[in-house]
Amino acid sequence: MSNKFQKFLSYYKPYMGLFLSDMFFALIAAGISLVYPLIVRYVTNDLLVHYEISEVMHTIIKLSFLMIGLAILELVCNFYIAYQGHVMGAKMEYDMRNDIFEHYQKLSFNFYDNQKTGQLMSRITNDLFDITELCHHGPEDIVISIIKFVGAFIILININLPITLIVFAFIPIMFIFAYHMKNKMNHAFRKNRERIAEINAQIEDNLSGIRVVKSFASENKEMDKFHDGNRRFVESKRNSYWQMATFHSGLGFFTSLINVAVIVGGAVLMANKIIALSDLLTFLLYINNIIEPVRKLINFTEQFQNGITGFDRFMEIMDIQPDIIDKKDAVSIKDVKGKIEFREVSFRYNDTKTDVFRNIDLKVESGDYLALVGSSGVGKTTLCSLIPRFYEVNSGKILLDGTDIRNIKLRSLRKNIGIVQQDVYLFTGTVLDNIRYGKLEATDEEIIEAAKNANAHEFIMELPDGYNTYIGQRGVKLSGGQKQRLSIARVFLKNPPILIFDEATSALDNESEKVVQESLEKLAKNRTTFVIAHRLSTIRNAKNIIVLTEDGIKERGTHTELLNQNGIYAGLYKLTQGAEKNLA
Repeated sequence: MSNKFQKFLSYYKPYMGLFLSDMFFALIAAGISLVYPLIVRYVTNDLLVHYEISEVMHTIIKLSFLMIGLAILELVCNFYIAYQGHVMGAKMEYDMRNDIFEHYQKLSFNFYDNQKTGQLMSRITNDLFDITELCHHGPEDIVISIIKFVGAFIILININLPITLIVFAFIPIMFIFAYHMKNKMNHAFRKNRERIAEINAQIEDNLSGIRVVKSFASENKEMDKFHDGNRRFVESKRNSYWQMATFHSGLGFFTSLINVAVIVGGAVLMANKIIALSDLLTFLLYINNIIEPVRKLINFTEQFQNGITGFDRFMEIMDIQPDIIDKKDAVSIKDVKGKIEFREVSFRYNDTKTDVFRNIDLKVESGDYLALVGSSGVGKTTLCSLIPRFYEVNSGKILLDGTDIRNIKLRSLRKNIGIVQQDVYLFTGTVLDNIRYGKLEATDEEIIEAAKNANAHEFIMELPDGYNTYIGQRGVKLSGGQKQRLSIARVFLKNPPILIFDEATSALDNESEKVVQESLEKLAKNRTTFVIAHRLSTIRNAKNIIVLTEDGIKERGTHTELLNQNGIYAGLYKLTQGAEKNLA
């Protein structure tokens, strides 16, 4: 808990000047509010009783200018508190949002395999919203409340002790009531956040797959699912509103009881000539100065629950340590040749007990073209994902040019590896932006050259705005073959010595496949290349083909050698040949 609190306080440090000035103006505003009832008491108790009318008018004019001055000063203080205080809160929210986004970038595939995008988005948006209010209003409300509360108590106890004790006898009861409600409200607000995160995840899932939804005419099913999630959110909100209604109505009830106690007690004391009417009037005016800080402090518990619940969810992510990080003595690599060696490598996912594969021994020389084949689920993609350390090996090691990849800085390692996947991801933006992702400092000329190498230049020039054409989210305005060629252009621009082709043509039609295959072969020239093949016809010319099974590597050789063995590869080849003939 202390670490969490220290982490929360650390976000104030860059804005300490702004924070202290906000507290200073809050202090002045609180002090001013204590002055007005004293002026009323002075006018009714002294001025109107002991002075002539001419002196009274003269003094009232002076007091009016004093009160106008105080009102203007209070205006300035409240404006500063409302504006600069909120700006400070927004800046702290900005820092937290940057921190959690940067932390997301550090987490490995293992983390994302078990998360929903909408849930992660909720933690970086909704969960941080109330933290802004807590960062700003929390300390400010506490300072104002303490000043008003203590100030009013000191003033009132000097006016009349018995009524003061009557008023303040209710305060502990109010705080006990607030404490009782705290846990219930905390639980309710946390449930709200979980439910809205579920809705965000559902919306993200639906909108990302809207084409699938429409192709299956499943709009009604999706709406039913959404209505169900939305209904559960309303139920959780209903519970939180019940707790809030109990809290606020209870607080109002205690306020009314205090007013009743002051009126009754004051009337009794006046009847016994113990208190003057002016003092009773002062008490009634000061009740607001007592109740408001109590209300603020108790409201702060609600605000605290909102904010701290969001901060708890923020810290849940921040406390997750990246499982793949640079060693302290990790080195950057230069002049990479691309020799890859697997030594007794085994791997299993974090949430499973069985190995995906084990005891993989494999040597790939610089510039070699290696094809990986095997049935679905044997770990072809996972094996290649170990090379850039998207996942970490459970045992054994992988060497790059004789150096264990765990001793190489992640950024340096991944800069030297290019990946072309079956499921191409293009960012919202232009063609130029997406190709430039391969080398952010590239010139337009370098980008065009990369596009030409990827056989993409011609179709790009036919687009409405050429390289400046907006391609929509995930490149929705392009065909599968066009998107694939842009991803290849991106890797051409990166110009890495090691390539991984993850079933890069399996989702394309024959015409597109031919163009893309030509681009891939051009890209692979003189580079160490790993090809995960779905269509075995695309790897006939590979000098080294590896057949992977659940038990590891079972067959190695060229296309012809493996066919002659009449083993697993031959069986897979016959199956794919039959499937391709049926498609034809």
